[in-house]
Amino acid sequence: MEIIDAASSNDASRIQEAKKWATVVYALYAISLILGVTYLVGIIVNYVKYPDVRGTWVESHFLWQRRTFWYSLLWSLVGVLTAFVAVGYFILFAAWVWVIYRIVKGWISLSDGKPMYSAPGAV
Repeated sequence: MEIIDAASSNDASRIQEAKKWATVVYALYAISLILGVTYLVGIIVNYVKYPDVRGTWVESHFLWQRRTFWYSLLWSLVGVLTAFVAVGYFILFAAWVWVIYRIVKGWISLSDGKPMYSAPGAV
C-alpha cells in the first residue's frame, strides 16, 4: 500500500510541476502581446521542459503551445510579406487575435485540469 501511495504522490507532484511550467509558458505568451520577446522565451521553455511533461495530460498543453507559436509565426510572416497590399495588416491582426484566443482557451483548460485534446496525440 505504501508503494502505491508513493507512486501516486510522485505522479501528483509530477503533474503539479508540469502544470506550473505550462502556466509559465502561457504567461510568457500573454506578456509577449506587449513585449514580444517573451514569445521566444516561452517557446524555448516549452521545448526544454517537454521531456518532463511527456506522458501526462499536460503534454497536450505543450503541444497546443507549440502549434500556437509556429502557426502564428507562419501567419505573421505571411502578413508581413503581404502588408504592402493592405491585406497583410488584416492577416497580422487576425493572427494576433487568434493567439489571444489560444492563450485564453489553453490557460482556462489548464486551470480546469483538462487536456487540450480528447485523446493523447489527437490533433
